[in-house]
Amino acid sequence: MKKSIHILSLILFITVLTPMVSIAQNRQLEAAEATFETGKYTVAIDKYKKAYSKARKNRSEKAYISFKIGECYRYTNEMRRAEAQYKRSYRGNYHKEDPILLLRFADALRFNEKYDEALEIYNEFLEVKMDDPRALAGKASCELAQKWLESPSNHQIEDQKQINSREDDFAPTWADNVFNSIIFTSNRDGATGKATDEWTGLSFSDLFITKKDVKGKWSEPVLIEEGEVINTDANEGTAVMNAQANRLYFTRCAESSEDGSGFRGCQIYVSKRTGMSFGEPEHVNLGGDSTDVNGQPAISEDELTLIFASERKGGKGGKDLWYATRETKSGEFSRPVNLGMAINTEGDEYFPFLKNDTTLYFASNGHPGLGGLDIFVATKRDGKFTDPKNIGSPMNTNSDDFGIIFIPGKEEGYFSSNRKGGRGGDDIYYFIEPPLEFTLSGVVKDEQTLQFIEGAIVKLVGSDGSSIQSRTDPKGYYNFGPSQFKPETTYDITVTKPDYFNTTAKETTAGVERSKDYVRDFILQPIPEEPIALPEILYDLAKWDLKPQYQDSLQGLIQTLDANPTLKVELAAHTDARGTPESNDILSQRRAESVVNYLIERGIDPDRLVAKGYGERSPLELRKNVTRDGFTFTAGTVMTEEYIESLSSEAEKEAAHQLNRRTEFSVLSKDFVPKSQISTGETSTTIAIVENPEQNRIPFTKDARGMIQAEMIINGITMQFVYDKRSTFAQISQDKALEMLKEGLIRKDDFEGNADELIGDGYIADKAKFNVKTLRLGNTTIENVTVTVNYRLTKPLIIDQNTMSRFGNFTIDEAENMIIFN
Repeated sequence: MKKSIHILSLILFITVLTPMVSIAQNRQLEAAEATFETGKYTVAIDKYKKAYSKARKNRSEKAYISFKIGECYRYTNEMRRAEAQYKRSYRGNYHKEDPILLLRFADALRFNEKYDEALEIYNEFLEVKMDDPRALAGKASCELAQKWLESPSNHQIEDQKQINSREDDFAPTWADNVFNSIIFTSNRDGATGKATDEWTGLSFSDLFITKKDVKGKWSEPVLIEEGEVINTDANEGTAVMNAQANRLYFTRCAESSEDGSGFRGCQIYVSKRTGMSFGEPEHVNLGGDSTDVNGQPAISEDELTLIFASERKGGKGGKDLWYATRETKSGEFSRPVNLGMAINTEGDEYFPFLKNDTTLYFASNGHPGLGGLDIFVATKRDGKFTDPKNIGSPMNTNSDDFGIIFIPGKEEGYFSSNRKGGRGGDDIYYFIEPPLEFTLSGVVKDEQTLQFIEGAIVKLVGSDGSSIQSRTDPKGYYNFGPSQFKPETTYDITVTKPDYFNTTAKETTAGVERSKDYVRDFILQPIPEEPIALPEILYDLAKWDLKPQYQDSLQGLIQTLDANPTLKVELAAHTDARGTPESNDILSQRRAESVVNYLIERGIDPDRLVAKGYGERSPLELRKNVTRDGFTFTAGTVMTEEYIESLSSEAEKEAAHQLNRRTEFSVLSKDFVPKSQISTGETSTTIAIVENPEQNRIPFTKDARGMIQAEMIINGITMQFVYDKRSTFAQISQDKALEMLKEGLIRKDDFEGNADELIGDGYIADKAKFNVKTLRLGNTTIENVTVTVNYRLTKPLIIDQNTMSRFGNFTIDEAENMIIFN
């Protein structure tokens, strides 16, 4: 890492932190100590090195000098060199004289990303100084560093090469209230002071200004003014403009009181700006001792509260943040107040920035961080700032990161860092945190064919109350963009398509801190016409109770019914052929009842359930090879009593009988209207016994003209029809045809001829013909029926003789009002 020392942070606080141990001193050591006490660390390093060479075989003195050289490098922010000196001192056992070496050594290791080694030294220090907050914070930093590095924020960062020089450029602040020019601190060539600052070993710093043009390019930085009103032979920097951009608060650090101010060290000044000119700076009186040093101001929008860095009496440890208030802009500030333990630590806190007067950003090396100075944020609640939060990687690194400012109303701005890859020591960086953006996309396929499904509806219902849907394209693709799929929202997803079971899913963006493109594909299961066997609902011989281990088998059906609230299903229970027909009827009836009651207990509306007991009348016909108890039965086998008796062993016969003992479900209709609330009293439904499963019996009534009318299911919805044996084709009223069109049960592709001429908004042409994919009458379904729109029709649907015959041979039982298909 490059040498970088944050001039004003160093000069601002010149203090001797380390007591001298009782050892025999040589003259070079005495000279080095005197220089160290003045804060001229770069000069002190050379003197300590001379003292080290004079120490010869004095091991303890060498260990002490190594520690002091390490301290000089720490103050000048050369942490790799500091680590090497601390390590030499540690080997010389100086930590036994002064345990602070352990803390400094651990801090240097952590700064240099040697977290495991740092943890060992922190623990060694805590054995001597139990519960020391600095060591505890250092340990926490080591443990948290990896987490922060593995989970970076979404910030994008860019080195401002048009601004930065080979020297130090840091602490940007806005120069105007349109936010296209900044003032910053630099010790680059062209600064006013020509001498070398013995505190830093570098040139003196001044305030520079640069402006961004309409193309976003920064101008060549120049001195904020050249009349030596603001910039002098001393160090100037770390400034802030008031909200009106007509008063500049800044820090000036002088080695002596030769400037006539009567103050030594760093103080805050204010200068009034008129146009591009600045008036003579005035010292901001913050009380305290004449030796107190203050700097790095941040000012509230009303200019009545000043937050600044200082190491004055009453502080919490190192350099603290303080605030002072006043009644008017021209008045004197009151006695400063420490911002408290939530903000300040035994380490150092500085470079404050106020965002909207309610959010404080600052730099600290005392709170858990990644290495050097890290940027933290705290919000004001009930007049006090909350515990600060490290803003994490990539804004913070193991180097020094500090001096942040924001463009008002945006999550973008500038900050300073001496991280790797910069141009000089400290560099100014631009940052932006793009808004969190999420998308959701995927494809929908058919479970059986694995082909893409066009026209499926994908609907999102958000926890924020939003509801939006998309339709899949010919490739089965759907997509929701950032304006539809929002942050901090949980979405229930429903995918629907006529003649398919609905499917559901859930996605959430809550707690997701980085933009993400979600991908969720769906497989839709076609609704079959034949019954579907429920998995593993098997019964003991002559028993009907639903075993607990088989209740889980119904969870899939419950999920299907919950996801498809408009489905009405038939549950069919079957027995094997053993026992009498009468007892098997009762047994199948009770088995169906046990399943129905379980579904009702789980919240399924009983009106959606049609339960039937078939007894032994419908032996299972296998649609695929099935293995049971080690015996394989081939597809196409019908488990009749004769077949089972032909099997060679009792065990094989028992396996076959067990397959016949089953419960199946089939979809009757797709237009059930869900109730807003299911009555708690609805706990059962009628269980019918099917005496002749080969017959398809359809109850009917007659209208006023004596025409037979009944119900059938057309493309999944229940519709009343009239049987007219004189008609030669099936007919539908315009209202019902429009209803089917609006519900998506028919589409333009289903119409014969030019659909654009036959259908429009609220309109279907008379005599238009379209194809109905499925007609279900009782337990029989036919496909691809042509239906003609008839404007004069007063009934919803007319079924002709030919269409009825497609369901099979039938008779009409006038006595029982039944259409019976054999």
